[in-house]
Amino acid sequence: MSHNHIQKIVIVGGGTAGWMAAAALAKFLSPVTKIELVESDQIGTVGVGEATIPQILRFNGMLGLDEADFMRECRATFKLGIEFNNWGHIGESYLHTFGHIGAPINHLDFHHYWLRARQEYDLKSNLWDYSIHHKAAYKNRFAHVPRVGNTSISGLSYAYHFNSGLYGQYLRRYAETLGVKRTEGKVNDVRLDPETGHIQSVTLESGAELSGDFFIDCSGFRALLIGQALGVKYLDWSQWLPMNRAFAVASEKDGPLLPYTKATAHDAGWQWRIPLQNRTGNGHVFASDFVEEDAARATLLDNLDAKPIGEPRLLKFTTGRRETFWHKNCLALGLSSGFMEPLESTSIHLIQANISKFIELFPNRAFSDANTQEYNRLIIKEFDLIRDFLILHYHRTDRTDTEFWNYVRTMDVPDSLKAKMDMFAETALIYKDPDDLFGQASWLQVMAGQGLVPQNFHARASLLGEAQLNELLGNVERIIDQAVEKVGSHQDYIDAYCSAAD
Repeated sequence: MSHNHIQKIVIVGGGTAGWMAAAALAKFLSPVTKIELVESDQIGTVGVGEATIPQILRFNGMLGLDEADFMRECRATFKLGIEFNNWGHIGESYLHTFGHIGAPINHLDFHHYWLRARQEYDLKSNLWDYSIHHKAAYKNRFAHVPRVGNTSISGLSYAYHFNSGLYGQYLRRYAETLGVKRTEGKVNDVRLDPETGHIQSVTLESGAELSGDFFIDCSGFRALLIGQALGVKYLDWSQWLPMNRAFAVASEKDGPLLPYTKATAHDAGWQWRIPLQNRTGNGHVFASDFVEEDAARATLLDNLDAKPIGEPRLLKFTTGRRETFWHKNCLALGLSSGFMEPLESTSIHLIQANISKFIELFPNRAFSDANTQEYNRLIIKEFDLIRDFLILHYHRTDRTDTEFWNYVRTMDVPDSLKAKMDMFAETALIYKDPDDLFGQASWLQVMAGQGLVPQNFHARASLLGEAQLNELLGNVERIIDQAVEKVGSHQDYIDAYCSAAD
């Protein structure tokens, strides 16, 4: 049946999405399937997604990339989490880390014991006093620490800050060594099969025609294939995620090299700060219904830590997703599939996850509906779960100082999110959907960090006596402090491990 295999895939668009797809498909399908990527140097890429989550380690590992080499080439630094400033209240901060708080005790999550001590014994310590990630981040320290000694406390889980444009170039070099063909050109026409409605070919401005068995749309917000040619609808989520603009600008490197992203809330949006080896990435994401563009631009520039490099670039978008992601013989990846803003650094993860699921469900030229339906079911669910987590950041606030914060604080939210918030508020329990990208530790840190602290805890936390509980909490904090003291500075680790030539 080899004659029925997909023999050629055409990827329309480069950038991070296009070259991630090309690299992964070539790694696992070449030489049985030929990969051709068409992109135009005349078309810029968005390239503002410079922060990631730990799942990127799986993707790079899957490709067999050397971490130090990748980090040097992409000017990367390590990331232990995201600091949220002014989200629950003005002047308050918390760190959503990539690690757990403490460690489970008798198969019960640690925060139940902390809640009991807080209620019954007037415990003064902060929840994050039991987080190795929190303490390492605020001391600007990093090292590869898989576990804390011989304890059950996990070590430092991390992701990266990197230049996404350089990452795309890095993956291009990797993909081309595996036989991926790059064609320069701009697509100006898409030809469909009149009987099946499948894509037959794309025509470039030069007149060249590229045919294939399967097409991947990495054309960004334009969605040339999935949207314009095939007419798959876009679901607008602006009622929950009203951000629709972003100004982005780099600034000179200044101050210590922080191992975390900053997300600082403003009157009608928020500002990111992402430290790279050679510069800092900055941007202001905002809702144009609540603030003028000139004012948003000024807010960004007024809150930079150092001199900007160039002029801020304006990006326009609508939060949401495609109704389906795989339609006929076309798959949407990256911005053509949907965009939920960069608040929790999920954009690159979604590219990675979608590619992985596509490879698992890889079709033949019969294009079984079963493959397509299962893929769409899985990706729709992942988008919807991430959507709820992002909405939580806006909705769970006590800010009343601007029209924007009053809107998001009082808006109706999806029933799935409301149920999770209600359960935590009443019982301190967090239901973990097995398909949810964000685990219990993430939901805990964001809900508690923005003021949703439950008044109850699980009855099993009362099985320990007061002295035993206090000793346990003290030991966890002491062990974490000792572990962090053994870790050197983030800058020193970068210098020794993966410093870029420039």
